[in-house]
Amino acid sequence: MKINWKKFNRTTHYWGSIICALPILIIIGTGTLLLLKKEFNWIQPATVRGMAGAPAVSFDDILKAAISVDQAKIKSWADINRLDVRPGKGVIKVRSENQWEIQLDQNSLKILQVAYRRSDFIESLHDGSYFHDKAKLGVFLPAALILLLLWVTGLYLFLKTVVSKTSAKRRRQEAACVV
Repeated sequence: MKINWKKFNRTTHYWGSIICALPILIIIGTGTLLLLKKEFNWIQPATVRGMAGAPAVSFDDILKAAISVDQAKIKSWADINRLDVRPGKGVIKVRSENQWEIQLDQNSLKILQVAYRRSDFIESLHDGSYFHDKAKLGVFLPAALILLLLWVTGLYLFLKTVVSKTSAKRRRQEAACVV
């Protein structure tokens, strides 16, 4: 059985583009925002500098300082998503489960900044985990593979067109030389 590549490519592009349109649109939009996250404090708060050096505070002290910030709604370690310690910048970032970020001076525990952090939410949209844990592998991965197939078949169509036009031009030039 011989495959009609022209029909296969057109059918692939037709159905593939419909199937992967929404996931790819989400990936492109959120990917653009993630590329710009350091440029806009609305997406991810800028890191404020504290006193550089080795941190001089205990975990208990960090928890007490984090509990004092009402927006973060931290009552115990269970309410903290992660700590980000940056000795070179003198700051400890405490990220709460509700996406509020508290930046503390690593020596004095002075609150340097409290801001809402949207980059983690945007990232969960970007990889599909926001919708469901299985959306990453069940929707976004197939969309990426379909996009790869669209790219390969589109490249094939492009190269085929270039070769066809080049050989047609060469034939016209040879015919003009014969006359």
